Amino acid sequence: MSGHSKWSTIKRKKGALDARKGKIFSRLVKEIQIAAKEGGPDPETNPKLRLAIQNARGENMPKDNIERAINKSKESADLQEVTFEGYGPNGVAIFVECLTDNNQRTVGMVRSVFNKKGGNMGTNGSLSFIFDRKGVFNVKKGNINREEFELEVIDAGIEDIAEEEEMYVLTCPLEAFGDVQKKLDELEVEVENASLQRIPNSTTPLSVPEAQKILKMIEDFEELDDVQNVFHNLEMTDELMMALNE
Repeated sequence: MSGHSKWSTIKRKKGALDARKGKIFSRLVKEIQIAAKEGGPDPETNPKLRLAIQNARGENMPKDNIERAINKSKESADLQEVTFEGYGPNGVAIFVECLTDNNQRTVGMVRSVFNKKGGNMGTNGSLSFIFDRKGVFNVKKGNINREEFELEVIDAGIEDIAEEEEMYVLTCPLEAFGDVQKKLDELEVEVENASLQRIPNSTTPLSVPEAQKILKMIEDFEELDDVQNVFHNLEMTDELMMALNE
Protein backbone atom coordinates (compact mmCIF):
# COMPACT_ATOMS: atom_id res chain seq x y z
CA MET A 1 0.00 0.00 0.00
CA SER A 2 2.88 2.37 0.73
CA GLY A 3 3.95 2.41 -2.91
CA HIS A 4 0.45 3.28 -4.04
CA SER A 5 0.33 6.03 -1.42
CA LYS A 6 3.61 7.49 -2.69
CA TRP A 7 2.25 7.67 -6.23
CA SER A 8 -0.91 9.37 -4.94
CA THR A 9 1.27 11.99 -3.26
CA ILE A 10 3.21 12.63 -6.46
CA LYS A 11 -0.02 13.06 -8.39
CA ARG A 12 -1.39 15.50 -5.79
CA LYS A 13 1.72 17.68 -6.06
CA LYS A 14 1.80 17.44 -9.81
CA GLY A 15 -1.91 18.06 -10.20
CA ALA A 16 -1.68 21.28 -8.21
CA LEU A 17 1.02 22.65 -10.51
CA ASP A 18 0.61 21.40 -14.04
CA ALA A 19 -1.58 22.47 -16.93
CA ARG A 20 -3.90 19.47 -16.62
CA LYS A 21 -6.11 21.32 -14.13
CA GLY A 22 -8.83 21.52 -16.78
CA LYS A 23 -8.74 17.73 -17.10
CA ILE A 24 -9.03 17.34 -13.33
CA PHE A 25 -12.02 19.71 -13.26
CA SER A 26 -13.68 17.77 -16.09
CA ARG A 27 -13.43 14.54 -14.09
CA LEU A 28 -14.77 16.20 -10.96
CA VAL A 29 -17.72 17.70 -12.88
CA LYS A 30 -18.64 14.19 -14.10
CA GLU A 31 -18.48 12.85 -10.54
CA ILE A 32 -20.73 15.67 -9.30
CA GLN A 33 -23.21 15.16 -12.12
CA ILE A 34 -23.55 11.40 -11.70
CA ALA A 35 -23.85 11.78 -7.91
CA ALA A 36 -26.56 14.44 -8.24
CA LYS A 37 -28.42 12.41 -10.85
CA GLU A 38 -28.39 9.26 -8.71
CA GLY A 39 -29.13 10.74 -5.29
CA GLY A 40 -30.58 14.21 -5.83
CA PRO A 41 -29.10 17.73 -5.80
CA ASP A 42 -28.99 18.25 -2.01
CA PRO A 43 -25.57 17.33 -0.55
CA GLU A 44 -27.09 17.19 2.96
CA THR A 45 -29.14 14.13 1.99
CA ASN A 46 -26.79 12.78 -0.69
CA PRO A 47 -23.47 11.55 0.79
CA LYS A 48 -22.01 10.72 -2.64
CA LEU A 49 -22.66 14.28 -3.84
CA ARG A 50 -21.27 15.72 -0.62
CA LEU A 51 -18.09 13.75 -1.17
CA ALA A 52 -17.80 14.86 -4.82
CA ILE A 53 -18.24 18.51 -3.80
CA GLN A 54 -15.68 18.13 -1.04
CA ASN A 55 -13.14 16.72 -3.50
CA ALA A 56 -13.87 19.52 -5.97
CA ARG A 57 -13.23 22.11 -3.27
CA GLY A 58 -9.99 20.29 -2.41
CA GLU A 59 -8.87 20.98 -5.99
CA ASN A 60 -9.95 24.65 -5.66
CA MET A 61 -12.81 24.34 -8.13
CA PRO A 62 -14.81 27.61 -8.12
CA LYS A 63 -18.19 27.50 -6.36
CA ASP A 64 -19.95 28.57 -9.58
CA ASN A 65 -18.54 25.54 -11.43
CA ILE A 66 -19.79 23.20 -8.71
CA GLU A 67 -23.29 24.70 -8.71
CA ARG A 68 -23.41 24.63 -12.51
CA ALA A 69 -22.49 20.93 -12.53
CA ILE A 70 -25.28 20.15 -10.04
CA ASN A 71 -27.86 22.19 -11.99
CA LYS A 72 -26.93 20.52 -15.27
CA SER A 73 -26.98 16.98 -13.88
CA LYS A 74 -30.46 16.26 -15.27
CA GLU A 75 -29.56 17.66 -18.68
CA SER A 76 -26.26 15.81 -19.00
CA ALA A 77 -25.90 12.73 -21.14
CA ASP A 78 -26.47 9.41 -19.42
CA LEU A 79 -23.15 8.51 -17.87
CA GLN A 80 -22.34 5.00 -16.75
CA GLU A 81 -19.48 3.67 -14.68
CA VAL A 82 -17.35 1.05 -16.47
CA THR A 83 -14.05 -0.57 -15.54
CA PHE A 84 -11.26 -2.28 -17.47
CA GLU A 85 -8.50 -4.59 -16.24
CA GLY A 86 -5.30 -5.78 -17.78
CA TYR A 87 -1.53 -5.93 -17.65
CA GLY A 88 1.20 -3.61 -18.80
CA PRO A 89 4.72 -4.74 -19.76
CA ASN A 90 6.54 -6.95 -17.22
CA GLY A 91 3.28 -8.13 -15.67
CA VAL A 92 2.24 -4.88 -13.94
CA ALA A 93 -1.49 -5.02 -13.15
CA ILE A 94 -3.55 -2.00 -14.27
CA PHE A 95 -7.15 -1.20 -13.33
CA VAL A 96 -8.95 1.61 -15.21
CA GLU A 97 -12.18 3.25 -13.99
CA CYS A 98 -14.26 5.30 -16.44
CA LEU A 99 -17.42 7.37 -16.68
CA THR A 100 -18.82 7.30 -20.21
CA ASP A 101 -21.89 7.94 -22.36
CA ASN A 102 -20.55 5.64 -25.10
CA ASN A 103 -19.14 2.33 -23.91
CA GLN A 104 -18.01 1.23 -27.38
CA ARG A 105 -15.90 4.38 -27.78
CA THR A 106 -14.34 3.94 -24.33
CA VAL A 107 -13.51 0.27 -24.88
CA GLY A 108 -11.71 1.17 -28.11
CA MET A 109 -9.64 3.96 -26.53
CA VAL A 110 -8.62 1.93 -23.48
CA ARG A 111 -7.77 -1.15 -25.56
CA SER A 112 -5.66 1.04 -27.87
CA VAL A 113 -3.44 2.23 -24.98
CA PHE A 114 -2.96 -1.33 -23.73
CA ASN A 115 -1.97 -2.49 -27.22
CA LYS A 116 0.29 0.43 -28.13
CA LYS A 117 2.22 0.21 -24.86
CA GLY A 118 2.85 -3.53 -25.04
CA GLY A 119 0.16 -4.60 -22.58
CA ASN A 120 -3.03 -6.59 -22.91
CA MET A 121 -6.57 -6.01 -21.71
CA GLY A 122 -8.17 -8.82 -19.73
CA THR A 123 -11.70 -9.66 -18.65
CA ASN A 124 -13.52 -7.99 -15.77
CA GLY A 125 -12.64 -9.70 -12.51
CA SER A 126 -9.27 -10.95 -13.73
CA LEU A 127 -7.45 -8.71 -11.22
CA SER A 128 -9.76 -9.27 -8.27
CA PHE A 129 -7.06 -11.25 -6.47
CA ILE A 130 -4.59 -8.31 -6.72
CA PHE A 131 -6.67 -5.26 -5.76
CA ASP A 132 -8.82 -4.64 -2.69
CA ARG A 133 -11.31 -1.77 -2.83
CA LYS A 134 -10.81 0.51 0.15
CA GLY A 135 -11.69 4.00 1.32
CA VAL A 136 -8.80 6.49 1.40
CA PHE A 137 -8.99 9.87 3.15
CA ASN A 138 -6.32 12.57 2.90
CA VAL A 139 -6.64 14.68 6.05
CA LYS A 140 -4.67 17.87 6.71
CA LYS A 141 -2.73 17.61 9.97
CA GLY A 142 -3.45 21.14 11.17
CA ASN A 143 -3.59 21.11 14.97
CA ILE A 144 -4.71 17.49 15.23
CA ASN A 145 -3.56 15.59 18.31
CA ARG A 146 -2.51 12.35 16.62
CA GLU A 147 -3.10 10.02 19.61
CA GLU A 148 -6.62 11.29 20.28
CA PHE A 149 -7.39 11.40 16.56
CA GLU A 150 -6.27 7.81 16.04
CA LEU A 151 -8.53 6.53 18.81
CA GLU A 152 -11.53 8.29 17.29
CA VAL A 153 -11.02 7.13 13.71
CA ILE A 154 -10.01 3.57 14.60
CA ASP A 155 -13.36 3.21 16.37
CA ALA A 156 -15.03 4.35 13.14
CA GLY A 157 -13.28 1.65 11.09
CA ILE A 158 -9.89 3.03 10.01
CA GLU A 159 -7.36 0.20 9.66
CA ASP A 160 -4.24 2.14 8.66
CA ILE A 161 -2.86 5.67 9.20
CA ALA A 162 0.16 6.86 7.20
CA GLU A 163 1.91 10.19 7.68
CA GLU A 164 2.99 12.21 4.64
CA GLU A 165 4.37 15.73 5.14
CA GLU A 166 1.27 17.84 5.97
CA MET A 167 -1.21 14.99 5.58
CA TYR A 168 -2.52 11.90 7.31
CA VAL A 169 -3.59 9.23 4.83
CA LEU A 170 -6.34 7.07 6.35
CA THR A 171 -7.39 3.73 4.89
CA CYS A 172 -10.54 1.77 5.74
CA PRO A 173 -12.49 -1.22 4.38
CA LEU A 174 -15.08 -0.43 1.71
CA GLU A 175 -17.96 -1.12 4.10
CA ALA A 176 -16.65 1.40 6.68
CA PHE A 177 -16.37 4.31 4.23
CA GLY A 178 -19.63 6.00 5.24
CA ASP A 179 -18.95 5.65 8.98
CA VAL A 180 -15.48 7.15 8.63
CA GLN A 181 -16.84 10.01 6.54
CA LYS A 182 -19.41 10.79 9.27
CA LYS A 183 -16.77 10.61 12.01
CA LEU A 184 -14.47 13.05 10.18
CA ASP A 185 -17.42 15.42 9.73
CA GLU A 186 -18.11 15.21 13.47
CA LEU A 187 -14.46 15.88 14.31
CA GLU A 188 -14.49 18.88 11.94
CA VAL A 189 -11.09 18.00 10.50
CA GLU A 190 -10.13 19.27 7.06
CA VAL A 191 -10.37 16.50 4.48
CA GLU A 192 -8.52 17.41 1.30
CA ASN A 193 -9.71 14.36 -0.63
CA ALA A 194 -11.69 11.18 -0.02
CA SER A 195 -12.22 8.34 -2.47
CA LEU A 196 -12.69 4.64 -3.03
CA GLN A 197 -9.45 3.23 -4.41
CA ARG A 198 -8.15 -0.09 -5.66
CA ILE A 199 -5.24 -0.91 -3.33
CA PRO A 200 -2.81 -3.63 -4.49
CA ASN A 201 -2.05 -6.38 -2.00
CA SER A 202 1.21 -7.15 -3.82
CA THR A 203 3.53 -4.97 -5.89
CA THR A 204 5.85 -5.53 -8.86
CA PRO A 205 9.36 -4.03 -8.63
CA LEU A 206 11.00 -2.91 -11.89
CA SER A 207 14.14 -1.07 -12.90
CA VAL A 208 13.75 2.71 -13.14
CA PRO A 209 13.63 2.79 -17.00
CA GLU A 210 11.04 -0.04 -17.10
CA ALA A 211 9.00 1.60 -14.33
CA GLN A 212 9.00 4.94 -16.12
CA LYS A 213 7.51 3.26 -19.18
CA ILE A 214 4.66 1.97 -17.01
CA LEU A 215 4.07 5.42 -15.52
CA LYS A 216 3.97 6.91 -19.03
CA MET A 217 1.39 4.27 -19.94
CA ILE A 218 -0.68 5.27 -16.90
CA GLU A 219 -0.47 8.92 -17.95
CA ASP A 220 -1.72 7.96 -21.43
CA PHE A 221 -4.76 6.31 -19.82
CA GLU A 222 -5.36 9.37 -17.66
CA GLU A 223 -5.33 11.63 -20.73
CA LEU A 224 -8.41 9.85 -22.11
CA ASP A 225 -11.55 11.95 -21.61
CA ASP A 226 -13.62 9.05 -20.23
CA VAL A 227 -11.03 7.86 -17.68
CA GLN A 228 -11.58 8.86 -14.05
CA ASN A 229 -8.95 6.80 -12.20
CA VAL A 230 -6.09 4.43 -12.96
CA PHE A 231 -4.70 2.03 -10.34
CA HIS A 232 -1.62 -0.18 -10.63
CA ASN A 233 0.63 -2.46 -8.60
CA LEU A 234 3.99 -1.07 -9.72
CA GLU A 235 6.29 -0.81 -6.69
CA MET A 236 7.25 2.82 -6.11
CA THR A 237 10.84 2.19 -5.04
CA ASP A 238 13.09 4.86 -3.49
CA GLU A 239 15.15 4.88 -6.69
CA LEU A 240 12.06 5.50 -8.79
CA MET A 241 10.87 8.25 -6.44
CA MET A 242 14.25 9.97 -6.74
CA ALA A 243 14.11 9.79 -10.54
CA LEU A 244 10.59 11.28 -10.58
CA ASN A 245 11.61 14.16 -8.33
CA GLU A 246 14.64 15.15 -10.44
